[in-house]
Amino acid sequence: MSALDTHRVWGSCAAVGYLVAAAVVGLGPDRERTRAVAVGAALAGAVVVPLAYLVVSGHAQSEVEVIERAGRLMVERATPYLDEPRSVVEVTPYLPGMALLGMPRALLGADDPVVRVLGDARLWCAAVLLGCLWAGRRAFRVASRPAFGGAVPDVTSPQVASADAGWVPYRIGLGALVASPVVALPLAVSGVDLPLAGLLCLGLVLGARHRPVAAGLVLAAACSLKWTAWPAVPVAVALLAHRDGLRAAVRCGLVAFAGTALAVLPGVLLSPRAMAEQVLAFPTGRGEFSTPASSPLPGRLLAELGPVGWYAAVGMLLAGGLAVAVSLVVRPPRDLLAAADRLALGLSLAFLLAPAGRFGYLALPVLLVVWPRLVRAGARGRPAPQRPDAPSAVPALPVPAGDVR
Repeated sequence: MSALDTHRVWGSCAAVGYLVAAAVVGLGPDRERTRAVAVGAALAGAVVVPLAYLVVSGHAQSEVEVIERAGRLMVERATPYLDEPRSVVEVTPYLPGMALLGMPRALLGADDPVVRVLGDARLWCAAVLLGCLWAGRRAFRVASRPAFGGAVPDVTSPQVASADAGWVPYRIGLGALVASPVVALPLAVSGVDLPLAGLLCLGLVLGARHRPVAAGLVLAAACSLKWTAWPAVPVAVALLAHRDGLRAAVRCGLVAFAGTALAVLPGVLLSPRAMAEQVLAFPTGRGEFSTPASSPLPGRLLAELGPVGWYAAVGMLLAGGLAVAVSLVVRPPRDLLAAADRLALGLSLAFLLAPAGRFGYLALPVLLVVWPRLVRAGARGRPAPQRPDAPSAVPALPVPAGDVR
């Protein structure tokens, strides 16, 4: 049982939604419409109702307050970091880009109830996630060359478009993913890691679709939110090097590096010490205040044994990162699925072995693994039904040797 009120509210609403969804699937016919209704019930109970209640009532996890304060500081001082934080709530463990999601609160204020709702950082985090997933699927559908291994049908062909092939299954799959606890809970109570997940998914899609500059820009936006996004750059570079050559890979890497540097530079120049302590030392458990990210993951359990355990966790973390880096050179990812899986593996190792972490971080690798597969299934479409009296295939006629007609 969680001690956080926001988690209890979400759990009560989500339980009702999941029970209704289970009843619909169990009692209804095995049809696509039944599954769509069940997913809608799960979305209503796990996302819409708790998010609306928590936003209107003003209840949220401390991360929302941190983001909104960072936005206010960015507007007032051009840096989101307090020089002398007095408590853990005043620590900003994010890079300066995260403050952009808190700026609506700073610009709109909180005097009017409607304005207070519109300025809530959770809504903007959700908008970035869903917007990136929409743009990523659109980039995949309209591209001229497949991002996955194997043949993918032309989504603009009449056969696919007329049958609405893949669109309804994709919507059902995406709805089920968003309604799942690993996404719905952070979406309702904090939302801080979801924009990062959306940007990484979009960046990898653009890289797989032979658009290195656009991929670099999107990855730069992700890397300006949290430093945990930085491993995505070498993964995208390895993908582009394999598919499009060294020049495309270098262009993506340079754009990502330059964009991240420009976004982070104001914080480095205006508050270097505060940024180092809050962005680097605090999340690893070496800051002045103890991080609330204290889920009983392997790295956290090792760090609790003392300095030796902390160094052991960091050593294992570095070893895992090195292993993933070597795999990018020895066996570079060949398509979007391989790149997303490799990044998900690296991030999972990082979250599990970090001296401080929480279970909620695993929403990022879950999205990286599941969402590209939903896109692939939607793009391949549903096989067209055949008439009972129609032959399953047209037999090939033998061609005499030498006949070149």
